[in-house]
Amino acid sequence: MRLIQASVVAVALAACTVSAQDADRKVAGGGITAKGWQGKIDPGKQNEGKSVNDSKFMEMGGGLHMQVGPAAVYWNPANTAKGDYMVKATFKETKVASDHPHPYGLFIGGSKLDTDTPSLLYCVAYGNGDALVRGFSEGKVVQVSKRAPNPAVHKAAADGGVTQEIAWSVKGDKAECMVNGTVVASLPKADITGPGKLESTDGIYGIRVSHNLDVLVTGLEKK
Repeated sequence: MRLIQASVVAVALAACTVSAQDADRKVAGGGITAKGWQGKIDPGKQNEGKSVNDSKFMEMGGGLHMQVGPAAVYWNPANTAKGDYMVKATFKETKVASDHPHPYGLFIGGSKLDTDTPSLLYCVAYGNGDALVRGFSEGKVVQVSKRAPNPAVHKAAADGGVTQEIAWSVKGDKAECMVNGTVVASLPKADITGPGKLESTDGIYGIRVSHNLDVLVTGLEKK
């Protein structure tokens, strides 16, 4: 019995250590300096005394460089899309800031983004080859597809660097997320819009990042 109790304590301590190691970092000199851009961390994180000023979001090399603390969304209010459209961008994860991968990608259908009850749908890739589609409805997390490996998603090199092209195509009654040119999720609009889901696929599009990332985004555009 003593051995079992000791093992349980050891596992608990190990879990606490891992959790502490991957706590949201605070980036020195943080804030948003890219012209026209705004950002907001995930609902509820503000209650922990955190904000987008714990991360750095700046223009660099013809793109946007993010040194991320807390998970957040970033957007330019001028970037809107409605009807049939495609939005895409290239994400270069320059280095891994923790001992496991964190996701990044694009969101569509954004509304009320500067409030505690945002609505949006995002598709993200992980440096280990996984993909995920998830969203927020009235500030609450909405699961759309489970995180799962996909051969289209590039895996990080030995140095932790990896590049992914992520896109959303909205056409007719369907919204599809593509990673590196391959559809990883095809979603009927009827399944992703409505009460408790995305308000509409029309709206602001922008960038979704998890915490503790270092990412360069280039080629963000709408077609």
